[in-house]
Parts: sequence; C-alpha cells; structure tokens
Amino acid sequence: MVVTRIFTGPDGQTHAENIEPKLTASGGSGELSEMVKVTGLQFRRQSPNYFQDWHTAPRRQYVITLSGRGEVELVGGKKIPLDPGHILLAEDLTGKGHISRGVGTEDRISLFIPLAEQ
Repeated sequence: MVVTRIFTGPDGQTHAENIEPKLTASGGSGELSEMVKVTGLQFRRQSPNYFQDWHTAPRRQYVITLSGRGEVELVGGKKIPLDPGHILLAEDLTGKGHISRGVGTEDRISLFIPLAEQ
C-alpha cells in the first residue's frame, strides 16, 4: 500500500514522496495501521474538465479517488496521476501549492478525509 504525500518544502514549493503506512499483524483480521484521528468524511464529484489553478490544500487531509481520473501538477511540471484507488495525503498548506485537474471523459468521485489536529 502506497500513499503519495504532497507537502511544502523549505523552498516554499510543493514536493511529493511515496510513503508506506506501517502495518502490523492483527490476529485473524490481517494487518492494520495505527488508528488515524480524522474529523469527518466528505464525498466529491468533479467533471472531467475540472481545473483549479495554483492552490494549497485547505487542511491536512487524505484524498482517495474512488472512480474517474485526475492529476495533481507540481512546480516543474511533475504530474501525479490520481487513478481509482490512489491515496493522496495533502499537506501543502503554504507556499505556491499545486494544480488540480480532471483527466479522461468521466466524472471523478473522491473522498476527502480531513485529519484531526495532533
């Protein structure tokens, strides 16, 4: 399981890294990560022609693509595909941020899961 984390670096730009949550055996129910404290859950539908120019994440949150496709673009042109099943951890709360856009011909359905302050 891979999570793409986007975050603001010391240069004020958004960077990306892939992280793997630590999982531990949990008896007969497979492997589990530590519990993550969240504040809620929000569904979103975006049209394939969705485009949002440079912006930062409104809060620390997971964004999970359920169906459809999108992408996040970083400074320098690096594009992160947001395909079904992709887990994004958005933590670029300051700086220039990123561009978000729809890709393909179908609506993108995603979940926003804001993290509790820790």
